[in-house]
Amino acid sequence: MLAYWTVLVAELVGDKSVYTVASLAIRFRPVIVLSVLAVAFAGKMLVVVLMGKAMVQLHSRWIDIMSAAAFLISAMMIWFEEPEKEWLAKHHILNSPRAAAICFASLFFTEWGDAGQISAAALTLKSGAVLAVWVGGTLAMLTKGVVAMTIGRRLYGLLPQPLIGTVASISCGLLGVIALGAAVFR
Repeated sequence: MLAYWTVLVAELVGDKSVYTVASLAIRFRPVIVLSVLAVAFAGKMLVVVLMGKAMVQLHSRWIDIMSAAAFLISAMMIWFEEPEKEWLAKHHILNSPRAAAICFASLFFTEWGDAGQISAAALTLKSGAVLAVWVGGTLAMLTKGVVAMTIGRRLYGLLPQPLIGTVASISCGLLGVIALGAAVFR
C-alpha cells in the first residue's frame, strides 16, 4: 500500500507520461493503449525493483537521449499516420501491431529514472519487498494511465480529428525536445 501511494503521488506530480498517455488515448483505440500501457508499465516497474540501487543512480544523459529519441520517433509516427477515417477503415481490429508498437515505444522507452521509479527503487532497497513494491508501483502507474486515458478520451469527442493528430504529434515532439534539452544541459 505504501508503494502504491508513494509511486502514484510521485508519478502524478509533474510526470510527462501523463501527457503521452492522453495523446495516445486520443489517437488510438483504448483497448490497444490500455493493454500496451499495462505491459509497458509492469515491465518498467519490474526493471526498477530488480535493479533498485542502480536505478537510484541511473538518471543520466543517456536516459534523457533515449527518452528524446522515443518521443521524437513517436511524434513522427503519429504525424505521418493516416487520417482517422482511413485508418479505422483499414485497421479496425483489436490488434493493430503499428498502434501497439507506437504506444509501447512511447511508454516503455521514455522517462527512466523519474520520481516514481526512484521512489519505488528506494522502497525496494529499504524494505526488500520486491514483489510488494512491484505490484504497488505497477498499480499506481496503471492508475495514472487510466486517469490520463480518461482525459484523452474526453478530449476525443471535443476536438476535430485532424487537430487531434496534430496535438498528439506536437505533444510527443515537445516532450522529445524537453528530454533532449535535459540531456544537452546536464
